[in-house]
Amino acid sequence: MRRPLVGVTADYRTYDNAPYHVVGDKYLRAVWEAADCTPLVIPAMAESQEAAAMLEALDGLLFTGSPSNVHPTLYGHTPSERYEPYDQARDAMTFRMIEAALEKGLPTLFICRGFQELNAALGGTLHPRVHEVEGRMDHRMPKHDDPDVRYGPRHAMTFTAGGRFAEIAGATEIEVNSLHGQGVDRPAAGLTIEGHAPDGTPEAVTVSGAKAFALGVQWHPEYKPLENAFSTRLFRAFSQAVYG
Repeated sequence: MRRPLVGVTADYRTYDNAPYHVVGDKYLRAVWEAADCTPLVIPAMAESQEAAAMLEALDGLLFTGSPSNVHPTLYGHTPSERYEPYDQARDAMTFRMIEAALEKGLPTLFICRGFQELNAALGGTLHPRVHEVEGRMDHRMPKHDDPDVRYGPRHAMTFTAGGRFAEIAGATEIEVNSLHGQGVDRPAAGLTIEGHAPDGTPEAVTVSGAKAFALGVQWHPEYKPLENAFSTRLFRAFSQAVYG
């Protein structure tokens, strides 16, 4: 029996004046090791791919995090150098894929930038710089050379009692990492908020009335997922949905 194929979204970046489609190793390994599926990198080439047709070949989909930010025009804000870097090639691909994946009922997990893409694609808005919002924490990545410190626990996450996340966690509160600059401002009408940071920032959502597993998190469960109890449970729940 073959492992199911899980598509993993890529960034479009330039190195030495040459374009590349890039995916962080930790996302691919999480799909392989924690979800027991085969990862398949999806390039940011919206102009040359039919999203709905491409998804026919996949059993699941993972929207990754990224150093880039969702372009402000996609959630009603004015672009600014302060909100960069952007990746409009990725935006064009992922926004099309979100609609197609939800329509198809493909098991889907949205992480960090993917979480923000989901909210914006469904009509919600984002804070371009959460740390500048009065009363909000600084959720950005700690400036440290050790990745275990950068991805270490930063704050509590409180889940809605009786919700899907509380069910997966077996608890209504866990500790999570925090490495994001953008954050949800107005949640999309199609999302159910099931988790908040201590400052009230929405950071765990389910897609209301989804045909299949469709969950989003603002933190990074893909970092060493088998060493974190909730991350393991989250990827196992995703895996169960993918395997059907």
